[in-house]
Amino acid sequence: MSETTQGHGDHTASRPPGLHGIVADWSSDQRAFKNVSWGKAMMWIFLLSDTFIFGCFLLSYMTARMSTTVPWPNPSEVFALHLFGQDVPLILIAIMTFVLISSSGTMAMAVNFGYRHDRRKTAAFMLLTAALGAAFVCMQAFEWTKLITEGVRPWANPWGAVQFGSSFFMITGFHGTHVTIGVIFLLITARKAWRGDFETGARGFFTSRRGQYESVEILGLYWHFVDLVWVFIFAFFYLW
Repeated sequence: MSETTQGHGDHTASRPPGLHGIVADWSSDQRAFKNVSWGKAMMWIFLLSDTFIFGCFLLSYMTARMSTTVPWPNPSEVFALHLFGQDVPLILIAIMTFVLISSSGTMAMAVNFGYRHDRRKTAAFMLLTAALGAAFVCMQAFEWTKLITEGVRPWANPWGAVQFGSSFFMITGFHGTHVTIGVIFLLITARKAWRGDFETGARGFFTSRRGQYESVEILGLYWHFVDLVWVFIFAFFYLW
């Protein structure tokens, strides 16, 4: 028996069988997190804390909506656009959601080509992701402008409960800020990838080690999180 096979057999013998073995694997730092980089671990911690913040915001929104005695606005009326002589409900929101969800696909492609060390395709897909994110922010700005023009304020709402305005502007604004920050970092990282900084190991922001495209993956984790949060906002604000 070779030394490699013998070592593998020793490891198998020392691992408890069945469910106890799975618990043993995931309860050991050496097994579960030995190869996780510091940057990726910090991003997961940040996303976990951000999950608590968005969760508190959405719970506050649900509490305000269920406790108010004033009728809550109908999303189909509030978020309708007047097109071709008639009001089309939620058409802008549907386009915004499609654009943002599509950007998750382009971000995944950027990460894929990054680990193949194809810097040009990585940069191209990151720029496409940034363009989709910027389009989402622009449509959100248009939505805000429309509502403000129609009289919606954090302290006032012509369609019913005044809590609607404060909840809407706070939660969508906080999410829109996340998207804007993501777009900025996408542009910065795409520029570095296009110049070949990840290949040459040029010292700088995210590019201190040669051949390391992990920064693209870390940014992808952030972007997918932002897209996932929007799914919950979409369900709570526009479908409920």
